[in-house]
Amino acid sequence: MGSAIRESLRELATECSLPAALEAMGERWSFLILRGSFNGLHHFEEFQSELGIARNILANRLSRLVEKGILERRPCPEDRRKIEYRLTDKGYALLPTMIALRQWGERWETRVPAFPVLVDARDRKPIGQVAVQAHDGRVLQKEDLVWALPEEVESESVRAAE
Repeated sequence: MGSAIRESLRELATECSLPAALEAMGERWSFLILRGSFNGLHHFEEFQSELGIARNILANRLSRLVEKGILERRPCPEDRRKIEYRLTDKGYALLPTMIALRQWGERWETRVPAFPVLVDARDRKPIGQVAVQAHDGRVLQKEDLVWALPEEVESESVRAAE
């Protein structure tokens, strides 16, 4: 790879969205709160009981996730004095990330299948592995991937014209 390309990629790396995503999520407790949200937890007491997290840490992490637009606070329909935390569209968009991290942990850290098993609601079969896919659905391996500068990326309109 030429030095000009390396330098351009180095400059672009400083604008990478990964550090921003990590900053938004914070740390371990934020991921566990998010997992709880995906699993139907909505109230402070539910998170606290299920996760065994200290109340002050939970309050801080919930506040941060709300501030980042991942969760939203709203009055509970049954009792407007109570607050519930619900995933936003931005929060739901983290589901593939959560599943990928879980699958990675099963393979490389715990080396045992996670419990409970995540299944397709329609047929109750385990979900497939999260994979990186090409624009046409092909599953890509690490040797299939390269970094490119924005001007080197073929757009959909160019492909459609061919």
